[in-house]
Parts: sequence; structure tokens; C-alpha cells
Amino acid sequence: MSMIGTKGSFTRVIAATDTAAAVGSGTIDVCATPVIAAAMEAAAVAALAPHLNDDETTVGTRISLTHTAPSLVGMTLTACAEITAHTGRQYEFTVTVRDEIGVVAEGTHTRVLVNTSRFLANADARTRK
Repeated sequence: MSMIGTKGSFTRVIAATDTAAAVGSGTIDVCATPVIAAAMEAAAVAALAPHLNDDETTVGTRISLTHTAPSLVGMTLTACAEITAHTGRQYEFTVTVRDEIGVVAEGTHTRVLVNTSRFLANADARTRK
């Protein structure tokens, strides 16, 4: 079964802790670009989640975004991700993020399917080197 075209979304209300000033990515009280990136990842996770086995998860390996408009505290962000390519364990997404006014960011994101316990064991082993 082809996963191309599979979609997922993620919605959040922007809090004071989500601003550029609060996260350190800028000095003003608008939604921070790292928060936009996290919303993009969450939408991609939502697209894949129903299709994973209990011992699987996906990890983000690449993100590219253009943040084109500011969003204020209290506004609602909705990120929509769509799978555009799938090769082996790798999934490519296009993602659009909107608030009540319109598009605030667009980009691409890559996720890779992993075995959860194996991935965590490798992460643990890495800290012991």
C-alpha cells in the first residue's frame, strides 16, 4: 500500500512560553520558529502514527522551513503534513502551518521508521562511549 498522500495534522494555541523571547530564538513576543518546527514534526508524526506497529516509532532527521508571518500569543496554529515520498524506512513530507489569518510557514520534513527498543538501546550505548 502506498503511503503517498497520507495526511496528519496538529493544532495548538500559542502560549507565552512559545514566543521567540521565551525560547531564546529572538527578542519579541511572537511565535518562535522552533515552535513552528515542532508543530510541523507533530503533524508528520500524526500522519504516520496509525500505521505503526507497537514496537515502531519514527524519528525526525531533517527539517527545512520558511517562516513567513508572525503569530501572536493566543492565536491557534494548525500544521498539516502530507507524505510526498516513501523509500524504505524514510518518509518525506510537505508541511504547511496556518493561524486564523493565513499561512505562517511552509516546509519539508523527513522522518525515518525505527524499532523503538533498538533505537533507545543504541542511544544508551552512545552515552557509554
